[in-house]
Amino acid sequence: MAKTKELSKDVRDKIVDLHKAGMGYKTIAKQLGEKVTTVGVIIRKWKKHKRTVNLPRPGAPCKISPRGVAMIMRTVRNQPRTTREDLVNDLKAAGTIVTKKTIGNTLHSEGLKSCSGRKVPLLKKAHIHARLKFANEHLNDSEDNWVKVLWSDETKMELFGINSTRRVWRTRNAAYDPKNTIPTVKHGGGNIMLWGCFFAKGTGQLHRIKGTMDGAMYRQILAENLLPSARALKMGRGWVFQHENDPKHTAKATKEWLKKKHIKVLEWPSQTPDLNPIENLWRELKVRVAKRQPQNLNDLEKICKEEWDKIPPEMCANLVANYKKRLTSVIANKGFATKY
Repeated sequence: MAKTKELSKDVRDKIVDLHKAGMGYKTIAKQLGEKVTTVGVIIRKWKKHKRTVNLPRPGAPCKISPRGVAMIMRTVRNQPRTTREDLVNDLKAAGTIVTKKTIGNTLHSEGLKSCSGRKVPLLKKAHIHARLKFANEHLNDSEDNWVKVLWSDETKMELFGINSTRRVWRTRNAAYDPKNTIPTVKHGGGNIMLWGCFFAKGTGQLHRIKGTMDGAMYRQILAENLLPSARALKMGRGWVFQHENDPKHTAKATKEWLKKKHIKVLEWPSQTPDLNPIENLWRELKVRVAKRQPQNLNDLEKICKEEWDKIPPEMCANLVANYKKRLTSVIANKGFATKY
């Protein structure tokens, strides 16, 4: 049965006033256009409580005391990975028996919700210190400095990578209709490794890495792709090369090769993918490639190169223009991983 509309205070007061004037229930109901039973309820409540306003309903009593709430909030603040079952056991040890649902409702009422933890690189104290040092040293660098940087990195592209996470619109009982399923294969159906670079004015060359890359192969990739990319992007003189602190990148022979080619290298801290804007371009590339649904590894390579060249220069420019925000985020998060 649907709830009836609650009468306003004015109507309640009129009912009482008419009753005091000697009118009967039916007469009052007819005059005000209300039900006789409604008039009767209002008058009986007035006789009993001497008021016409409803008191607020208290609802069910809270099963967890304020002290218990403070205890579980302190626990999840210190250890966010604590499970509801852990909290149930903690309260049980303190003499309060509740269910996991009650724990969940309490945490929700305190403004918390259960979320998937973000996966980030493992950061040791040395990494955190190096990240903070880099961020503080370059925080006040002008945008012109970052415009001169040629960013680079390697990434793995799976044949059926992002495809496996695509969403579909379907009815309740059509989950296994072939049109609504995403075919998958073990290990992503194979993958290829890519090396790429970009500059504030656009993307450079994209190279497929075949086999296991060692220092010699890396230097060959740089010779065949780095310098041609710099020339094609018209970087001019005084540009700076950025690459990760992989042993192949920091090998003595690689350093000597870069020095011989008069290429200035940006000093780079380890474990800092969030400081390398090319990671955003890798994500963009994977989304674009997934939409085209390559069927084999050669097709995957071809589509990757096509889509890499289609990434608009405006996107590259925006990533560089907003680079200071990354540094600010690292400092604000005391050297730990950021949303970037």
